[in-house]
Amino acid sequence: MDAHALQEAATSLLSAYETRKPIEPLVTSYPEATVEDAYRIQQRVVRHWVERGDVVRGHKVGLASAAMQRQMGVDQPDYGHLTGTMFHLEHQPIPIGRFLQPKVEPEVAFVLGSALRGPGVTVADAVRAVDFVLPALEIVDSRIRDWQISLVDTISDNASSGGVVLGSRPTALGDVDLRLAGCVLHADGELAATGAGGAVLGSPINALVWLANTVGPLGVTLEPGHVVLPGSMTRAIPVRPGGTVVATIAGLGSVTAVFSEEEEA
Repeated sequence: MDAHALQEAATSLLSAYETRKPIEPLVTSYPEATVEDAYRIQQRVVRHWVERGDVVRGHKVGLASAAMQRQMGVDQPDYGHLTGTMFHLEHQPIPIGRFLQPKVEPEVAFVLGSALRGPGVTVADAVRAVDFVLPALEIVDSRIRDWQISLVDTISDNASSGGVVLGSRPTALGDVDLRLAGCVLHADGELAATGAGGAVLGSPINALVWLANTVGPLGVTLEPGHVVLPGSMTRAIPVRPGGTVVATIAGLGSVTAVFSEEEEA
């Protein structure tokens, strides 16, 4: 894709954010688009937000499970940016009208105490860089109509990011085995899904290593204080106006997201 097409695609996504109306898959209009093009589109979208006052506060890893990689026909994860406006307080109503077609995923959130910059980051480096972990709920969303996404679509759309709710109980990384930590997800009081940390690339820490080594050659450092979401421990579940979602992760405690009744922003 040339520069004009990249900007045109980014503008289409930004318009979907502003109008709250999803667009057709980008691969329909740009069948020649590559994964590299998709990340260039993502960067243009994020740059637009930053130029208007938002701040990058971390990153998310998507397609971290083997099942999702098989579904998308890929053999590695993807990543997106987390900005300050994406973070919502636990137990406080989240305006559901900000989203187009939201779903929720339970995750372990890494909060970094020191910088990580690839290439060459090891598991030992990643463990040393983590200050603490928190239970988290990621709100995934798509600006692509009916979630009809290809790999190019989801990467372009900031890895289908929407929002983040962090729990408030920090836990030292050494106090929990993230590979074996089980997760139970409830929606409106009903059991919705179960999973474990091992579903995320064998261990969520592996996703953190992958991210640092992937974005490092692009000149990106994972900064102290940044939040990294390594991938979902269960399938994503849809949310409704007025809904409540609770994730309970063994060794980390629980985190609750409450959505407002209003469907429109």
